[in-house]
Amino acid sequence: MTEKLSSRQLSLQRAAELSGKANEYLEAKKRIPRGMEMQDQFDNSKERLLEHFQANEDDWNDWKWQLDHIISDVETLSKVINLSEQDKKDLTLLTRKYRWAASPYYTSLMDPNDIYDPIRLMGLPAMAELADESGEMDPMGEEFTNPAGCITRRYPDRLIINVTNQCANYCRFCQRRRNIGQVDHHKPKWMLEKSIEYIRDNPEIRDVLITGGDSFMLDDHMLEWLICSVRAIPHVEVIRLGTRSLVTLPQRITPALCDILKKYHPIYVNTHFNHPKEITRDAKRAAEMLANSGISIGNQMVLLNGINNDKFIVQNLNHELLKIRVRPYYIFHPKQVQGTGHFLCSVDDGIEIMEHLRGRTSGMAIPTYIINAPGGAGKTPILPTYLVSRGHDTISFRTWEGKMFRYRNTPTKDIRTLIQQARESVHRTEEAEA
Repeated sequence: MTEKLSSRQLSLQRAAELSGKANEYLEAKKRIPRGMEMQDQFDNSKERLLEHFQANEDDWNDWKWQLDHIISDVETLSKVINLSEQDKKDLTLLTRKYRWAASPYYTSLMDPNDIYDPIRLMGLPAMAELADESGEMDPMGEEFTNPAGCITRRYPDRLIINVTNQCANYCRFCQRRRNIGQVDHHKPKWMLEKSIEYIRDNPEIRDVLITGGDSFMLDDHMLEWLICSVRAIPHVEVIRLGTRSLVTLPQRITPALCDILKKYHPIYVNTHFNHPKEITRDAKRAAEMLANSGISIGNQMVLLNGINNDKFIVQNLNHELLKIRVRPYYIFHPKQVQGTGHFLCSVDDGIEIMEHLRGRTSGMAIPTYIINAPGGAGKTPILPTYLVSRGHDTISFRTWEGKMFRYRNTPTKDIRTLIQQARESVHRTEEAEA
């Protein structure tokens, strides 16, 4: 006769089963480079750059110094990255068509020897850009969703103000690479005023995203003027700021900037960490300064071939983000921008990642996987299929482990009718028993 297991024994069996499901990730995690564990390597590159620029620690920590010394030429890059003569020729050739530039800080995160290092792939151009004639320069159709000033509008209640084409690093996968040009420039004040006027004249707009380029490339005075002007519009409820400076120029997050932002709550910041290697000691400091100022930070990872189209890398990235108080918000499928074809990957990669995350990590670490519909038609969520079938009063669904369940699908009824019917039934019962 089989002995019946106690509830504790059954619980221990289930716990052991769940522990086994975590082992694959724990093993994979050992192979993932993480910025918080690579500070010595970063410091070596930093010292080489400081020596080249004849600068000191105070200079390095000054965001304006970083921008003044942005690296955009082969010779300076070769002081910290080991480039062959062919590498130098390739970069020179690429520069004729596509501008590139990286802050000294972001350059210091690049592996000097590995051409497939994720930071190098995201930060420096590759010959694949010249070979790629597919895609479009404006896949989001922003030219045709610009009703006034420097606005992009795709939705009923929210819009974007594009304030600059400047960034601390010109990411090779950027959806707005057509705007980079050869010169950095902020939008003129009159164009910003036209944008503010449009928002003021359209009372349905409750959410404004200020981005670029990178919205934090504006100096404190101009950024505060813009935020204050938008906040003064009564129907604007939420202001969001788009920036990758937490990743590429964390020195930009200063006490003075935080003091400005926290005057205009609710303020939200969206950023782009794409790989655990980007989460460094400096990035952690920057994120925590914003969080301590009451600012919620959301991460919008771009799914990139050779960078993060791997379920374990994404899981680890999201865990590292939560540790620095950044919430995984979106995974964006890469847009089909001309010159970025080597970063494109299958939608199957994204679905596999989402399938893996569900159940294997907390809900806070699970973003929404998004494809932007062509021509600016909007964000569309893409999810694994959990609902298998539905009948008249039941559904069948599968769990994250693939277990199938049949579930009663209760029809929705008017709650007032249900309460009244229950009251009458109880009263009838009481009267019958009296």
